[in-house]
Amino acid sequence: MNAVAKPPADYDDNPEWTEEDFARAQPIDEVLPPNVVAALVRKRGGRPAGSTKEQISLRLDKDLLEHLRAAGPGWQSRMNQMLRQASMPDHSLVAASAAQGDGARVNSLAV
Repeated sequence: MNAVAKPPADYDDNPEWTEEDFARAQPIDEVLPPNVVAALVRKRGGRPAGSTKEQISLRLDKDLLEHLRAAGPGWQSRMNQMLRQASMPDHSLVAASAAQGDGARVNSLAV
């Protein structure tokens, strides 16, 4: 069985950076290949800046939610359109979709 060597008493695995360390530092994209940089950098999720939508928590019946999701991607935008139409009957779905500006396709669902 091999014994693991202990580090020296003055070893620090997270030392303070010195001026020399900062002077030698390089941007990550100059040191690593692009595919490695892409794997390390997190992309910001969520709605784009300037979005007028607000995230909420809402409890719905399971069968209703299954019906909405069964129509495929974009079900949340379609639900938004249905709620808008129900609360503002004088708005057309096409006008509501255009006002949102998110490219949501108009699709009527019987709920």
